[in-house]
Amino acid sequence: MGLFRFGRATPAPQTRDIALFPLNTVLFPGGILKLKLFEQRYLDMASACLRQDEAFGVCLILRGQEVGTPAEVHPTGTLARIMACDVPQLGLMQLRVQGERRFRLLDSSATPDHLLRGRIELLPPPARMPLPDWAERLLPLLERIVGDQGDDAVARPHRYDDADWVGCRLTEVLPVQNLAKQKLLELDDPVVRLEILEKFLSQRGLLGA
Repeated sequence: MGLFRFGRATPAPQTRDIALFPLNTVLFPGGILKLKLFEQRYLDMASACLRQDEAFGVCLILRGQEVGTPAEVHPTGTLARIMACDVPQLGLMQLRVQGERRFRLLDSSATPDHLLRGRIELLPPPARMPLPDWAERLLPLLERIVGDQGDDAVARPHRYDDADWVGCRLTEVLPVQNLAKQKLLELDDPVVRLEILEKFLSQRGLLGA
């Protein structure tokens, strides 16, 4: 009689329906983003997320504008959780959000009030990988950036020994176009992201010898 080997079943993809916020910026997992909302559709979205303790999705705009008709977005985005909210005046809401899991947008449609909603599949979080020895030359620059920006812009804990955290924090502040940041967001391998960053920063003389 043959020997049967039973492997562990592959978990079903995690899909859900969420509100989407098309922006001309790229949000990374663990990153902080400050938003000022004044359009009614986004005021309603934020209020619903706060009431229901839900995240919304941030996607980089592919075609269109932040204001007005719903924009077409890149299919890889990041869940955003509201960490702080202030309403300084009627019709204006200020949010501080933090990036959570990356997702892939499967399909989307606009509601009657022009809010974009999408069915998404959550992407698996990267495996925790220690920072490679060669990438430690990136740390002095990142530590200076974090020191200048403070905890309000870079949430604690600061995981300088984590390859994914270091790569995401550096990419957020790179002086490059959003499309380049989007490509780095889409990478599944944190070490590959670090290799690209190390080459980019070294070529521009932004790293020590």
